[in-house]
Amino acid sequence: MTGTDVQKEAEDSGPSGYAAARLRLLTEETRSGPPRRAALAELTDDWLTGLFSAGAEGLRGASLVAVGGYGRGELSPRSDLDLLLLHDGSDAKAVAALADRLWYPVWDLGLDLDHSVRTPAEARRTAGEDLKVQLGLLDARHIAGDLGLTAGLRTAVLADWRNQAPKRLPELQELCAERAERQGELQYLLEPDLKEARGGLRDATALRAVAASWLADAPREGLADARRRLLDVRDALHLATGRATDRLALQEQDQVAAELGLLDADTLLRQVYEAARLVSYASDVTWREVGRVLRSRAVRPRLRAMLGGGKPTAERSPLAEGVVEQDGEVVLARAARPERDPVLPLRAAAAAAQAGLPLSLHAVRRLAATVRPLPAPWPAEGREQLVTLLGSGRPTIEVWEALEAEGLITQLLPDWERVRCRPQRNAVHLWTVDRHLIETAVRASEFTRRVSRPDLLLVAALLHDIGKGWPGDHSVAGEIIAKDVAARIGFDRHDVTVIATLVRHHLTLIDTATRRDLEDPATVRAVAEAVGSQGTLELLHALTEADALATGPAAWSSWRGSLVADLVKRVSAVFAGDAPDDPEEAAPTAEQERLALEAAATGSPVLALRAQTEPPAGQEPSGDPEPLGVELLIAVPDQPGVLPAVAGVLAMHRLTVRTAELRSLHLPDGVEGSVLLLDWRVAAEYGSLPQAARLRADLVRALDGSLDIAGRLGERDAAYPRRRGVIAPPARVSVHPAASRLATVIEVRSQDAPGLLFRIGRALEDASVRVRSAHVSTLGANAVDAFYVTGPEGAPLPGEEAASVARKLEETLRG
Repeated sequence: MTGTDVQKEAEDSGPSGYAAARLRLLTEETRSGPPRRAALAELTDDWLTGLFSAGAEGLRGASLVAVGGYGRGELSPRSDLDLLLLHDGSDAKAVAALADRLWYPVWDLGLDLDHSVRTPAEARRTAGEDLKVQLGLLDARHIAGDLGLTAGLRTAVLADWRNQAPKRLPELQELCAERAERQGELQYLLEPDLKEARGGLRDATALRAVAASWLADAPREGLADARRRLLDVRDALHLATGRATDRLALQEQDQVAAELGLLDADTLLRQVYEAARLVSYASDVTWREVGRVLRSRAVRPRLRAMLGGGKPTAERSPLAEGVVEQDGEVVLARAARPERDPVLPLRAAAAAAQAGLPLSLHAVRRLAATVRPLPAPWPAEGREQLVTLLGSGRPTIEVWEALEAEGLITQLLPDWERVRCRPQRNAVHLWTVDRHLIETAVRASEFTRRVSRPDLLLVAALLHDIGKGWPGDHSVAGEIIAKDVAARIGFDRHDVTVIATLVRHHLTLIDTATRRDLEDPATVRAVAEAVGSQGTLELLHALTEADALATGPAAWSSWRGSLVADLVKRVSAVFAGDAPDDPEEAAPTAEQERLALEAAATGSPVLALRAQTEPPAGQEPSGDPEPLGVELLIAVPDQPGVLPAVAGVLAMHRLTVRTAELRSLHLPDGVEGSVLLLDWRVAAEYGSLPQAARLRADLVRALDGSLDIAGRLGERDAAYPRRRGVIAPPARVSVHPAASRLATVIEVRSQDAPGLLFRIGRALEDASVRVRSAHVSTLGANAVDAFYVTGPEGAPLPGEEAASVARKLEETLRG
């Protein structure tokens, strides 16, 4: 059936015919995107024209007007209809009757309707009071009735908008900023709002409004295509969900991708991010131009008076060779020759970032169009300018985005293309891969005074996750890419090796510090062997902190920082020729020894529970005090079942375990027995913390078997079942035989949940293994726990037995 046939069916059959024709149009596989949106708008126009004609018989001075998205002819499958019934005020009763004849059929079909009935004067007055109404009227389009009435309103509204632009545009900019604050940036969100988030459809519409003001204009190249892509995704989302939603939820992304013929959800998100990035960049440039024009208008009358009516000349201040500042932007000098100066893009970018100024759109486009590629290896100035750019702090981000918008980054670093706009499906990460790399460089710029080679730190920060664009372990792939990039940039062989090592091991310190027993000499020696030298360790320490801070708030804390600092100290001692302390001789703190002696004397658990807001010993405070949760110290005579008993009691009291350490303490000479020490950080799931006496009483009962923890937790779960959101990947349990010579290391990676540590501890007890030490870490919704276990005699487990324990533990967690 052709489009004409569909329209004829709608006209012949009234509302039911329109509904059938609409459904047929939306299910046609051969038509999608702009043609379908235009056809749907045209079909709706014809139906509403029929309704208007039937209800307006004999009525003069009235018209039906589409506004907003419908006015632009951009009807998605579940879009609402924005309609204005315009009239001259001569027959209010007849107009009211006509409104009923129009609105009720729309409601009867279950379509969302945003409607109003106004005279032209009322419409203009309302637009003057309500910016959103005015924005909608800028896209007013005649559907039926008195064409002259509609045309007159359009002309008047556009004239009002242009006359009031100096006042209304700052209001519009503020509206966009408030929305961005609420909704976030579309180009980084895992579940973005295609319409409301920054860089979405609302911002694209705002750019049209700015252009209509004649005050400033947006960069047009690619903007229409970006808008089309976002609209296509919204169409597919409406069809996939059957709802009028703009939120691209995780559970619907695969279906939306299939609807669009894309490979997978990651491909979908990458296309959305690319479109949003283009809209965001166009918005930045446009609002900057609006501000420049408005400032110029405010200053011009005074300058004219001072200069006797002459035209003022823009002041240009030199920043670097071929680079000047003009009107608050960085532009190319008149004598600059990009075609002869391949370092000019980096020099201009570094100068802009150092000055905290934006690169002008005209300058970036001229550079992209004319500059020659840098030779390989780069000249020393090119490398120095890149390091200067990366070390400029927060202004680096805006300058980098300007270069990337015109393709200059991938021209300088071809490997960047694989990570550009690449999503990271991990709630801990705030950014796409490419933005995370820049954020890491920004963070690393704060630590350049801590290292002897800040240039290597900054470049390693830029490249540390470059391998995420390739299959396999991104650290391994990244090492290979980093070698090539560092050599191409112009570093010598030694520096290339250091950068590659930093990329290969950028996760080594944080992973080891939070998941391994630092008292075990094998752990420290393994890190020393991987890192290779004290200088590289110094760089890796700074890179580790910068990487974590750039990831998100869940990835770094003073507690994690203290663990990493402790590990670095131990590895430094190895490089200095000092062997790691024997784990059996590690000295407890005074408080730990006091609790241990009391536990040995009484034969029962002893605990201390206290809030901690100061950083641990050896960790310098930074900024405002960080709430580190509550420290729980428990000393208990060494016996089976301690780990599941403590974990179970904490779960019963709704305490979430953030970090956990368990180790055996040997008592002073003359005191018999052995005591287990548990040093944990916990937080109340909700409400206040329980009293220490109650925790101790329940722990005593759990250890003597009179408290059925599993039964209590099961009853609670049955009474208050947890809501299930996104289905988490299954738990993974692995054995790391080379991680320790004293024990077998079993690592568990799982979705965090109440009672998880209790289930793990009980499963290990059931497997008849002894937990020598435990290192528990919660990162967002993920738990990464390492357990150092031995057999009953205290020796590491044989390979087959260790694998069997890991399999059983994995089955328990997946059950």
